[in-house]
Amino acid sequence: MFKQSAQHVASYYARTYPATIPLRPTLQGAHDTDILIVGAGFSGLHTALRLTLAGQRVTLLEASRVAWAASGRNGGQALLGWSCDMPPLERALGLERSRRLWDSMCWAAGELRELPLRHGFDVDYRLGSLWTAVLPRRVKLLEDARREAQEKLDYDCLRLIDREELSEWVDSPRYQAALYDPNGAHLNPLKLAQGLAAVIEAHGGRIYEQSQVMGYQEHADGFAARTDQGEVRSRVMVLACNAYIDRLDRTLSRRLLPVGSYQVATAPLDADFAASLLPRNSCVIDNQFVPDYFRLTPDHRLLFGGGCTYLGGIPKDVAGATRPYLERVFPQLQGVAIEHAWGGHIDCSIQRTPDIGRQGQRYWLQGFSGHGVLPTLAGARAVSDAILGDDDLLKLYQGIDNGRFPGGDLLAAPLEAAAKAWYRMRDHV
Repeated sequence: MFKQSAQHVASYYARTYPATIPLRPTLQGAHDTDILIVGAGFSGLHTALRLTLAGQRVTLLEASRVAWAASGRNGGQALLGWSCDMPPLERALGLERSRRLWDSMCWAAGELRELPLRHGFDVDYRLGSLWTAVLPRRVKLLEDARREAQEKLDYDCLRLIDREELSEWVDSPRYQAALYDPNGAHLNPLKLAQGLAAVIEAHGGRIYEQSQVMGYQEHADGFAARTDQGEVRSRVMVLACNAYIDRLDRTLSRRLLPVGSYQVATAPLDADFAASLLPRNSCVIDNQFVPDYFRLTPDHRLLFGGGCTYLGGIPKDVAGATRPYLERVFPQLQGVAIEHAWGGHIDCSIQRTPDIGRQGQRYWLQGFSGHGVLPTLAGARAVSDAILGDDDLLKLYQGIDNGRFPGGDLLAAPLEAAAKAWYRMRDHV
């Protein structure tokens, strides 16, 4: 079981947050609510906001702090699509139904752009994303993705950028080509999460931090979830714990593998020099099996991630582990000062497909597999709509088969690590 904390991890986002991060109360005593949501990351917060605005009584219980885990310390890239890309979804659902899921993703991109403006908070939102190819043979993946998006999804926004033009977008010798999506974006995830939480509370929702749910029981009229100091009774329960589901629900936890991920932020760079690295200020992720991803922050730092550990640990020296990848992409940053280095865990499903569903009045959202800024909002729409009576979108997600990881609790991680070592090797062949 993962250790929870009353303090945010010392990420760039937490260390540079423009105000004191709000500390919310711990649950004390017995409470009644319409809908209990366990987990105050993106999936829980988006679900709670939509339900609160619909007039439901909503309570969120968070084991640590709002957005303490991946939602508050990720790369901040709001990319259209899922970690698995479209083929597994099309195989599971067929073209027509997978296209409806894609349409909901496009909705999420527009909604995330408008939501902070609608409610009056800032998330450092910037439009534009690049998907780059390191290996010449993987340029075809970009070409195929553009063609299939246009032909199958009627999404004609993508633009292929060849190597000759690429220096106008990213000043690195590493890449062969890129696919530009004008609807992709990057943002400050901790600001987004705290903004969502404030709006939920302003509309009557209740959020309790440092209130880990130790267990729950289902009764004829709903659920009773207990913490070490209190209990919440509800008609509906939503599990939005992701990588931290642990023993709370063993059926759901066996469909996930917590994978360690980490990143760094440089010291502030000269503004003109920083702009020369990414002249169009797009965020970037490559199409290697274990991708590098990076973007500029408003205070002219390069935020860079490029490593993961399938056995779940985080390197003791994250900066030292990440520097070779950073300097491989940008040789001109050799020796640059790294001021912030941190890591965390992402919730990988076996096919990297989203695991969103329900059983009776118990709902869950998980399996975002390191690509959750937009998918959590799309998933929250499906769950909140179903709770309110429209389960059309949720039925699409329920058509995706997310099986258990082989090997059980002891062998799942080593078996997955061995398999991923093969794919990592192919990144260099």
